[in-house]
Amino acid sequence: MAQPQPGAPGGTPPFGLQPGQQPTPDQIRQMQAQIAAEAQRAGMPIPAYIEKMKAQAMQQHQMRQQMMAQQQQQQQLAQQQQQQQAQQRQQQQGQQVPIAPGPPKPEALAVATFLRSQNLKMRTCIFQEKRKDMFKVKRAIRALLSPAYAKARTKNPLLPEVNDRVTAENTFKLLPLSLLALRVSKIEDEHEGHNHGKKKRVKGLWTVKVESQQEATDEFHYVFLYDGPQWKNKLYAAGALALILAVVFFPVWPYHLRLGVWYLSMAMLGVLGLFFAMALFRLILFMVTMFTAAPGFWLFPNLFEDVGFFESFKPGWAWHEDDKAFKIRKKEERERKRARREAKADGKKDGKSGKKAIEAAAGSEMAGPATATGNQSVPLGGAQQRTTSARVEEVEDD
Repeated sequence: MAQPQPGAPGGTPPFGLQPGQQPTPDQIRQMQAQIAAEAQRAGMPIPAYIEKMKAQAMQQHQMRQQMMAQQQQQQQLAQQQQQQQAQQRQQQQGQQVPIAPGPPKPEALAVATFLRSQNLKMRTCIFQEKRKDMFKVKRAIRALLSPAYAKARTKNPLLPEVNDRVTAENTFKLLPLSLLALRVSKIEDEHEGHNHGKKKRVKGLWTVKVESQQEATDEFHYVFLYDGPQWKNKLYAAGALALILAVVFFPVWPYHLRLGVWYLSMAMLGVLGLFFAMALFRLILFMVTMFTAAPGFWLFPNLFEDVGFFESFKPGWAWHEDDKAFKIRKKEERERKRARREAKADGKKDGKSGKKAIEAAAGSEMAGPATATGNQSVPLGGAQQRTTSARVEEVEDD
């Protein structure tokens, strides 16, 4: 059997053999003679000498593998360092760098809970087809720099220390890093500037998207993804479960309780029937007065408006108004509100004289002439006017 030449480095074939080339019988005899001579010089039997050479070849092979593994590790470290340097250069140049959020930290949860308890003048927005609370960064920073935060730190040691604007921004940045609040921006209308009609929207209700750059600039908007402690939702769920169980076990209720529920249900059906009868009557009354005493008379004009329960029955009656009169009335209301704001601003400077100016502006608003619209003027007697269709105002964004 052919064996590697002892003196050949790495076990390379002797006598000019190429890898994979079979030696001739003469070459095999020469190699056997050479191995026997080398073993005799080393003072070892031929089999032991062959095993020794195999062990040396195995060690050399392992050393080569270790060196290759070290070279690969060094190359990977060099690539990681290059990537980190590239990211640092991008940050210095102000380019967008994707954030790497992690699990919520206890400090971030404490900050989010504190901010949700403060008056950040949050607005409702649509984020991923869900309603979320949106706020400006400047109000959050102002809350972190307020005495209320310092007082809260005495009760909750998890809140980070805030001494100046820089530490306040660093504390605020805990929210996006823990995915408790993210910076968002308004999604512009795709049909803006086109000739066809654009979709009506509710006042101040934005549809927003997440921005890649999570910065703490004053005018940027953030949306809360953290809804605070969920004990209220758990309490509501327990109440709903108790109500369902009570309805399911209704047949085993005591007789007097079942009788009381029957009387209560009959009373509710009576109230519901009275409501529908009143709605039908007021519609018939409006249709009759629209032809006999234009522009028409409404009983309980705010009955189907988006107001509270008691406000739905105030005022008791009003004359109908068209779109043109509605716009004129809204314009007058805006002017009166502007006058009150100006009077309030002057009042902060002038002291008591400002209070008189505010009272005068409020008096002028209450004493403003109420005019009916349509084909003729009809005195309202202080009652508000009613439109037949709901309106959604388009206002400028804050």
